[in-house]
Amino acid sequence: MLEVSNSATPRFADDPAAPDADWLIAYTKPRLEAQAQAQLEQQAFETYLPLFKKMRRTAAGPVSVFEPMFPRYLMFRPTRQEQSLSVVRSTRGVTSLVRFGVEPARLSNTVVETIRQLQARRDQATLDELSNLQAGQKVRLKHNALNGLEGLVQQVSSKRVAVLLEILGRPAQVQLEHHQVEPLV
Repeated sequence: MLEVSNSATPRFADDPAAPDADWLIAYTKPRLEAQAQAQLEQQAFETYLPLFKKMRRTAAGPVSVFEPMFPRYLMFRPTRQEQSLSVVRSTRGVTSLVRFGVEPARLSNTVVETIRQLQARRDQATLDELSNLQAGQKVRLKHNALNGLEGLVQQVSSKRVAVLLEILGRPAQVQLEHHQVEPLV
């Protein structure tokens, strides 16, 4: 659970306690997090947009993509004590500042660092580790010739999935691409 505070004592990046400076949260327009980030950086705010690595199936096979971990939310903080937050509301891509009443919501630097560590671990993950397919899992094939057959996953690699099927009363192992297999619920 994220710890968000509404502390009335702001800390800024140029304070002696810079590593502990609180982060504020901007609520962005749909799918415009990167644009809002660029605009805030041009206004000399420090920003952080956590991205989440996930696997997307395409016709060419699985690829890794990066999407915002918290869609429509962007963390930022002033870099100078005299920097006004009033410009954030009118920044291109930003809808509003997240608030508790009239006070801006604040995230501690500890929470943001934890998110950064989670993102770094996820970024290092291989497609195998991100795959929702695991050995022993029941799957249905979406392959043209074998469409609708059910089998068990034997092995998963970055490019192929080995599936054990029963064809004509005999076990047969077939190698398929990730997008040709769907997990059964």
